[in-house]
Amino acid sequence: MKKLIEKRTALKAKLSAMFDSIRTEDRAFTEDENKTFEELENEIKALDKTIRAEERAKNITDFHAPVADKQPDKSEIEERAFLDFLNGRITEMRAGEQNVTMSNNAAVIPETIANRIIDEVKDICPILANADVYHVKGTLKLPKWTKANSKHDITVGYSQEFSELTADSGKFISVDLGGYLAGALVLVGKSVMNNAAVNVSSFVIRKIAEKVAEFLEHELLAGTGSNAAQGALNSANTVTAGSKNALVLSDLIKLQSSVKQAFQKNACWTMNPATFTAIKLLTDNDGRPLIQPDVTKEFPYVLLGKPVYLSDNMPAVAPSAKAVLYGDYNGLSVNFREDIGIEILRENYHTQHAVGIDCWFEFDSKVTDEQKLAVLVMAAS
Repeated sequence: MKKLIEKRTALKAKLSAMFDSIRTEDRAFTEDENKTFEELENEIKALDKTIRAEERAKNITDFHAPVADKQPDKSEIEERAFLDFLNGRITEMRAGEQNVTMSNNAAVIPETIANRIIDEVKDICPILANADVYHVKGTLKLPKWTKANSKHDITVGYSQEFSELTADSGKFISVDLGGYLAGALVLVGKSVMNNAAVNVSSFVIRKIAEKVAEFLEHELLAGTGSNAAQGALNSANTVTAGSKNALVLSDLIKLQSSVKQAFQKNACWTMNPATFTAIKLLTDNDGRPLIQPDVTKEFPYVLLGKPVYLSDNMPAVAPSAKAVLYGDYNGLSVNFREDIGIEILRENYHTQHAVGIDCWFEFDSKVTDEQKLAVLVMAAS
């Protein structure tokens, strides 16, 4: 219903804009405007009808047919409890029923059925969505402009006719993105898949996709080290904090100022949730929190005018830790030599009475524009 209401609001705004236009110009509708008005009016009426119907539907309760009082067999108990578990429902216990325990390769039910599947949730930031992403086979060579040395670059200055310009030059260097192979394999018992009236493989595939997203976010932020992709925290543009175990406003201002104004438009903050909590407790000289809520943003917090994203993959505040990332994620380039692919292996594990679900991809990443990304490094001591 939320999307319907948002659509209705947008249509109403169009109508208001039309009337504002004719009032400003002091005229009547044109033939095209009159046609547009009728179309918008009819669409709004249709949306109103649907919204009202949905409101009425909320008051209609589900019909539950009476169930004969019988003692179900063990297989029926297991199947119904497992189905309810995967669908996040509380199993209704009847006389004589008991929950079933779990194993890796059988139809399994936890001893206590929760009202939802309790899953570990991690904070991740949208670095992959906003990085500079390529899909190129082989080695991707990205040209990067730099000075020929510490003194030589293209220079512009005043001159006169018939006078020779002084030649100078910069140079291009190449940032190479190769490929590092990564993968995962999960085995699911056929007993689970056969005894459940839901698509268990789809559930597992969704979990693999979530784990891939967490892995990629870690590599694109912190990286693992040598012989692996490099993350945004490898940016050479760094600012050293004044303390080894605490952040102050001046550290954050210096970090933000280290990114050129031309790259501030899409800049954001990225930090560990614990770091975010510590900064949120900071106040300015008037006692106002540095981080202010902003309900117009996807994540409703703003620090020094820029959105804040949290990630469990960011280091916490500690001596020499790279505690805060600031800037435009587009300064990081990512190449997927092999796109992420997930396959179901039905024959490979037949002798184990299991089905395999694997995932492979090949990628590399490097910071290609240090001007867009800055890192706050805590003092060593």
